[in-house]
Amino acid sequence: MPSFRRRQFLLTASAAVGASLLKGCSLDPPSPDSMSAKAAPLSLSPATTPEVSGIKLGYIAIAEAAPLIIAQEKGFFVRHGMSDVKISKQASWGAARDNIEIGSGGGGIDGGQWQMPMPHLLSEGLITKGNRKVPMVVLAQLCTHGNGVAIAKKHKGKGIELNLAQSGGAEYIKGLAAAGKKFKVAYTFPKVNQDFWLRYWLAANGVDPNKDVDLLAVPASQTVANMRTETMDGFSTGDPWPSRIVKDKIGFLAMLTAQVWEAHPEEYLSVRREWVEQNPKATKALLKAVIEAQIWCDDPANREEMVQILAQRKYFNVPTEFLRGAYEGTYPMGDSLTPVTDEKTKIRYWKDAKGSVSYPYQSHDKWFLTETVRWGFQPTGLLQEADRIVTQVSGEKYWREAATELTNMNPNVTTKDIPTNVSRGIEKFFDGATFDSTKPQAYLDSLAIKAIKA
Repeated sequence: MPSFRRRQFLLTASAAVGASLLKGCSLDPPSPDSMSAKAAPLSLSPATTPEVSGIKLGYIAIAEAAPLIIAQEKGFFVRHGMSDVKISKQASWGAARDNIEIGSGGGGIDGGQWQMPMPHLLSEGLITKGNRKVPMVVLAQLCTHGNGVAIAKKHKGKGIELNLAQSGGAEYIKGLAAAGKKFKVAYTFPKVNQDFWLRYWLAANGVDPNKDVDLLAVPASQTVANMRTETMDGFSTGDPWPSRIVKDKIGFLAMLTAQVWEAHPEEYLSVRREWVEQNPKATKALLKAVIEAQIWCDDPANREEMVQILAQRKYFNVPTEFLRGAYEGTYPMGDSLTPVTDEKTKIRYWKDAKGSVSYPYQSHDKWFLTETVRWGFQPTGLLQEADRIVTQVSGEKYWREAATELTNMNPNVTTKDIPTNVSRGIEKFFDGATFDSTKPQAYLDSLAIKAIKA
């Protein structure tokens, strides 16, 4: 089937599945009577009044986008003088990449939600048309956790779980490759975090992602259709898509990324550097709004309202039941679909077990860049440039200044919530590997499976 016809089929199938699945489910805006009051606007001083009141931010309809949506819906942008913020749903990560290249002035976007290290790759011109550099600034981390790997139901009973090497799942996957029927696993954009989560999990279990499986990029909106038609064996993406696959009885959750790396960084708010430099007060106003939205999202008292807001047609367009589990840390795990509740796995937006979620740690940026070297996406020489790239893209000073200003406005933000180090310290993974951002080569040397290129 020609590629155009295949894409047309997948989109049509996805729409049909969605229509069938959502029939009878109300995705309309929640009743005003069920909503809490919006944030009250502040009386801003000249020092805190933003230079502009608007910005156009892109987002993908997954749980990582919640702080941007809540900042809009609950009035946090308006509270800080950003009354003309527009948030724009992106059809795919590729579309977001294209829209940031042209900017809002050309009908695109000024920034928004990004997988890592997309802001760094954009800044270096590594994923843009003609290798054009689009300098970006990483302003905040949006959340931790919220990702999983769903597996098609035809692979039930084959040991596909977190510890593939122990369960026999690794040998099963390699056996498929030997028989010429490679396991097909998808992510939503190449060379960034959802790709890395898959690769890390497989490699830690002795499965070479470059040899033993087929990895490919597929937009999240096509997940359900591809799994239903059995053209895909597995999919790595953000909630609510893994939960939707399970609840539609077309697959099961093999593992959560929270199990691979506890309190792992997920997606980020990043904006074009020219906008930030032209509007430093607006940048801090934007950050203050997002931070307050993150605090709101983490409050259990707001959970049901948040689910109702996100589920709407204009945002995620899914039944509310597909979202609740991720906020409770409750997932039907494995091919037995056994409900497992673990506080450590739920999505966090403001604080997690290791402290600040929102602060953009430079040590995390370094890990993502190191992974691009590990898998041969970039030459080893990038490690010598990593500190420069991370420092140039980091907007942690804006975050720190915004959070400091919030300590005088919001009792939920104190000086203890502001990290004093750009590194979160040594990170530990489920297989025992560790990452010290000051010694990325030592991390690479410790890994058995990799594809490093000179």
